Amino acid sequence: MRNWKEGKRMQKSINFALVGHMFMGRAHSHALNDVTMFMKDLGIRPVLKTICGVGAGLEDTRERFHWEKSETDWHKVVTDPEIDVVSIAVPGFLHKEIAVEAARNGKHILSEKPLARNYEEAYEMYEAARDNHVLNMVNFNYRRIPAVALAKQLIEEGQLGQIVSYKGFYQQDWALFGAPMSWRYKSEMVGKGPLEMGIHITDMARWLVGEIDEVVSVMKTVVKERQTADGSKEAVTNDDNTVWLARFKDGFMGMFEASRAHMGRKNFQWFEINGTKGSLRFELERMNELNVYLSNDCEDRRGFRNIIVTEEMHQYMKNWWPAGHMLGWEHTVLHQYYEFLKAFEEGSMPSPSFEDGMKAQKVLDAVVKSAEENRWVSVDEIGR
Repeated sequence: MRNWKEGKRMQKSINFALVGHMFMGRAHSHALNDVTMFMKDLGIRPVLKTICGVGAGLEDTRERFHWEKSETDWHKVVTDPEIDVVSIAVPGFLHKEIAVEAARNGKHILSEKPLARNYEEAYEMYEAARDNHVLNMVNFNYRRIPAVALAKQLIEEGQLGQIVSYKGFYQQDWALFGAPMSWRYKSEMVGKGPLEMGIHITDMARWLVGEIDEVVSVMKTVVKERQTADGSKEAVTNDDNTVWLARFKDGFMGMFEASRAHMGRKNFQWFEINGTKGSLRFELERMNELNVYLSNDCEDRRGFRNIIVTEEMHQYMKNWWPAGHMLGWEHTVLHQYYEFLKAFEEGSMPSPSFEDGMKAQKVLDAVVKSAEENRWVSVDEIGR
């Protein structure tokens, strides 16, 4: 396979393999099927070659999403000479081994988040991709929401002035309903602290307003034991709820919470950014909307306005429906694949890359260290 740095590719198609066939595997499969149907400026077509997984539903997913073949051994996938790109959509404890081997075999990689269980594993993935000159991307798909892109545009235009405060929260309730023991409740499989949801709000903060300098945190396991398949009880070894404060490198403060134990919250991710000239707020459960306050509005009508971000001048929207016809969660993954394929066409590194995933992981390792040691922790204390 040619080094991606050699310049724009002349290929008209690119062969994908997907490791993982459950919830996120279906989301990736949907995106790959539809991306060229709607993103008409793409000059390259993804070919759905191989889907890999274990357990029930693999053949059903293969058939319904039009994969050419299925496989149960990921080692065969990453060494298959037909495959150009390996997408990873399995639990986080499997990411590093698959990604490192894929990179060594010259495969480009799109991995689910979090990139790994901790910063050291994420660094190994970043290093393998860098040293083997393969394209790499981590699926921080919430960057790809048009309303979030508008928020970033307003910040970069200086509409908010100097940033004063950032708040980022991600709250769900699935850990409160007597859920049985699974890999999600084991630190050896998913890491400690707020990793699964905290990684999204950390990346969002980094992308929108810049790097975090230091953090102080508390963590709590609300449900301490869960029932196993044989009816016995097993201890939960990671945390249900994590709250942290942050100092950003530009000097302003931040407040964060990641929780799977907030009753009534299903997928409630939100951020609010306050500046010297304006503020904005976004909620994932109302993902087509952005609330904006600008102090230069006329004084007698100043206040938060709710912008429906569906006009064709907004990012990606010219490819979709008339104004007011809403996008859904699945479009975020499709937009991510669009960005990956555009980067492949252009011979450039896609964003967010493994480097972004690694840097977000570094922040959350500092969050865990802070809770364990009951002190402020500099992000630079972590890793290399």
